[in-house]
Amino acid sequence: MATTKQHLIPLFAISFLLIFQLHCSTTSAQAPAQSPAPPGPPDVTKILQKAGQYSVFVRLLKSTQVSDRLIGELKDTDDGKTIFAPTDKAFSALKSGALNSLNDEQRVQLVLFHVIPSYIPLSQFQTVSNPMRTQAGDSGDGEFPLNVTTSGNTVVLKTGLTKTSVSDTIYTDGQLAVYRVDQVLQPLQVFAARSSALAPAPGMSRKAADVDGKSKASSLAMQNLALFVVSVIAFALSL
Repeated sequence: MATTKQHLIPLFAISFLLIFQLHCSTTSAQAPAQSPAPPGPPDVTKILQKAGQYSVFVRLLKSTQVSDRLIGELKDTDDGKTIFAPTDKAFSALKSGALNSLNDEQRVQLVLFHVIPSYIPLSQFQTVSNPMRTQAGDSGDGEFPLNVTTSGNTVVLKTGLTKTSVSDTIYTDGQLAVYRVDQVLQPLQVFAARSSALAPAPGMSRKAADVDGKSKASSLAMQNLALFVVSVIAFALSL
């Protein structure tokens, strides 16, 4: 009898372990698998850095914090974005000092002028109404107009100062489209205002404008001197 009990104890222990392991396996199999976290919105700067030849535009996107703003907006809205990315060569074609002379607000406006607040596939530009609205501001008041024309697969962009075409598709995923342009899109509000402020009057060279300014200053000084002399004479006669 004692021998039988000694044999039963190991068998009982083994059976208990097998039942416990089977229970754990069943419970583990029934537990639902965790779904992977949804991917975040695309990062425009990383897309352009991977494509190459867009270092100036990437630097502007970061320094103006527009890149962070785009990530947030792509995450919170279903409208998507369309971005026209000028190449480094396009920026080098600007007038010397044109970019460095812009203040912080104008730099933000310049970058946002290259952003359309909706996703536009290349084949859908022919349906866009002009002037096209950008994130720089109202396009209907003449400050940030951007017009688009199409001919077959060619998409031409006009700002009033710049005329260029979409030369390549850098990235598209149904939410974000990034297109290459070979000229910087110059908004009238930023660049036309600077040109008119710095330019001399029509038909007058800069040197002639300087001479004219000096002549007007001399004439004003002579008038003031004459008034002073007359005042002195009148005072003397009154004594």
